[in-house]
Amino acid sequence: MNQSFSIKGNLVLPTEVLFDAYVTVENGKITSISKEPNGAEIIDASGQYILPGGIDAHVHCYSALSEGFTAATKSAAAGGVTTIIEMPYDADKLICSQELFEEKIKLLEKEAVVDVALLATIAPKDGLNQIPLLAEAGACGFKVSLFNTDSTRFPKIDEGTLHEAFQEIEKTGRPVGVHCETDSIVRKYLDQYASEGLDPVAHCKSRPKVAESTAALTVLELAHDTNVKLHLYHTTFPRVFNLVEYYKSQGTNVTAETCTHYLTLVDEDMSRLKAKGKINPPLRSAEDKEALWTLLAKGQIDMVTSDHAPWTIDKKQADNIFDNSSGAPGVEALLPVLYSEGVAKGKVSILQLVKLLSENPAKRFGLGHRKGQIAIGYDADLVVLNPEEHWTLDEAEQHSNAGWSPYHGMEMHGKIKKTFVRGQEIFNEEVTGQPGDGTFIRAVHSREV
Repeated sequence: MNQSFSIKGNLVLPTEVLFDAYVTVENGKITSISKEPNGAEIIDASGQYILPGGIDAHVHCYSALSEGFTAATKSAAAGGVTTIIEMPYDADKLICSQELFEEKIKLLEKEAVVDVALLATIAPKDGLNQIPLLAEAGACGFKVSLFNTDSTRFPKIDEGTLHEAFQEIEKTGRPVGVHCETDSIVRKYLDQYASEGLDPVAHCKSRPKVAESTAALTVLELAHDTNVKLHLYHTTFPRVFNLVEYYKSQGTNVTAETCTHYLTLVDEDMSRLKAKGKINPPLRSAEDKEALWTLLAKGQIDMVTSDHAPWTIDKKQADNIFDNSSGAPGVEALLPVLYSEGVAKGKVSILQLVKLLSENPAKRFGLGHRKGQIAIGYDADLVVLNPEEHWTLDEAEQHSNAGWSPYHGMEMHGKIKKTFVRGQEIFNEEVTGQPGDGTFIRAVHSREV
């Protein structure tokens, strides 16, 4: 393809849809947006939406070493996600030092098909001195947990250390995101429901809402005290978003996300999904699911992510629900599911979708200088979506090495036809991008953003 080309279609801009318009790309950047062609080669996508590439702000490429950057980013390309934000919890190490962070940059630049921003974390002990070094190396933020998933791979950081860490992170201008589950509450209920593990719903009962809301309240108070930029990951029910809204009204700099699975699946689905539905925090009630859609429509949720955790099926086969790994693949389904269940059903607008999946995550994680919207001077990260096409999601056709999907069999409305990263076509009905096409996106933060 020429280095200069235009795509004709219905352009989803930050504040309007520009119908039957042209977006022109030169050398990987958007150079014009107009109602008239300008002589460049034209890709005709008339009647289809041209969206800014999705940014999935919650991806675990290496929680399962069988996945890696290549499989996860092929999935991203097929799902219209042009930038992933990678978590710092690899199966074999914590990305908590400048040296490990820079090693991961080298790895992604060999293996990624789409662009990648990287989060860093802190070691449970003596890790604070690495915070400014990791920020300088280009980390887009920091991720910590109040639940001890694994003492080596995914540890809890105690509240006293978090308070110190928040003060150090605030100096860098980076956000800090938190996995909000109070460890001691979850441990208590895991013990209580241990004997009921043959019933998959026991997983949901073992991680009650109050474990999530108390952890959220703790870090909201720490953020309010330190003025750090806070982000709450995988928020599952309205009360936490209402707490976030209150703290925003008090001047706390906080954002919160939910995930596609909390918008489409509920605790009663556990009997059907079994371990495929085992995710932390767990699936909630049907009432909670519907309330999340109401909050999305009101603009009270900042972004939607996949929490892509691509465990292979052997990690989901134990009869006892508690003996299975937690998490599900999802980066490839993120944009299609939100469009199909949200926009196509009239629950959110197409403008809201691009805010949730592109503009807001770009701004929060220091990518907003070049990612997140169709605008002149921005990277030509573009997705062509046919709003009329109906299809059925088949897990066998997904690109993750997990080989399964909790959305298998879902009837979908609207289909991604093409994906471009910095003007390069990486998906056209099938993945055409290659490992090495993606690049590391260094975060740029100001203290005011």
